[in-house]
Amino acid sequence: MADWEMRPASAADVEAVAELRAVVLRADLERLGRYDEHRVRQRLRDGFAPDHTWVVEVRGVLAGCVALRPENDAHRLEHFYLDPGLQGRGIGSAVLRLLLERCDRDGTRVRLNVLRGSRAQQLYERHGFGVETEETVDVFMVREPALAPVSARCVASADDERQSPRANAV
Repeated sequence: MADWEMRPASAADVEAVAELRAVVLRADLERLGRYDEHRVRQRLRDGFAPDHTWVVEVRGVLAGCVALRPENDAHRLEHFYLDPGLQGRGIGSAVLRLLLERCDRDGTRVRLNVLRGSRAQQLYERHGFGVETEETVDVFMVREPALAPVSARCVASADDERQSPRANAV
């Protein structure tokens, strides 16, 4: 697996992430008859929240991104894109595992939506997500928090106090 790290996103990342989104989603959106060159980028721009987003870099180069936005009864995992040339190398699983471990420690459920027929749905299912509802284009999934032993939660909480929630994932 390539060396990678996560860093907090900034407003300056929006265009690079919008371009990555267009590349990553193109085949699935075309298959669903929904690809629009402008809209695919604009939807990212409209929903980009740097405070809840991390950029994944491989050897210092943007390779992906992911957002975890708090909602009423859950966190919403969104804008999870990884350069197609880096998919299948375990980076996406490692990023997802890192975020889900934090949600488990907090006892927080996670929701997301994925395009119908996308290979990403298999990744989410491997990490404990189940289908909540399905629509013509989207599949809505949810994952309940895994129960960690109390001692593990206490150790994790102490570690979190020393380390920013956006620490490097290398």
